[in-house]
Amino acid sequence: VQLQAFGGGLVQAGDSLRLSCGFSGRTWSDYYGGWFRQAPGKGREFVAAIDWGDGGVKTYADSVKGRFTISKDNAKNMVFLQMNSLKPEDTAVYYCAADMHEASLIGGSPDYWGQGTLVTVSS
Repeated sequence: VQLQAFGGGLVQAGDSLRLSCGFSGRTWSDYYGGWFRQAPGKGREFVAAIDWGDGGVKTYADSVKGRFTISKDNAKNMVFLQMNSLKPEDTAVYYCAADMHEASLIGGSPDYWGQGTLVTVSS
């Protein structure tokens, strides 16, 4: 099982960035995929989650609602995080993750983690 995140970089405040995460090694249709982030000196926090199933129910942290959009491509086993109107406080290492249970994912205890990708937003 492998989750691989990519797409981070250095952007200016107000810019947009799209993160991608590839999921491999198993069937993901019964899972929730999501994103977390960890800012310098802070703990890891939930960002967004999506149901791999047909419904594609999405959940967001309050801090990113209206600015970030999570989406998926079932055929390619990928989850994306479109980040718009980026702020310096969005600077963090972003991680993708997966779990069969939404509560476990959002609660920060998913079964699977990907490696992080750094997003830096300059003011």
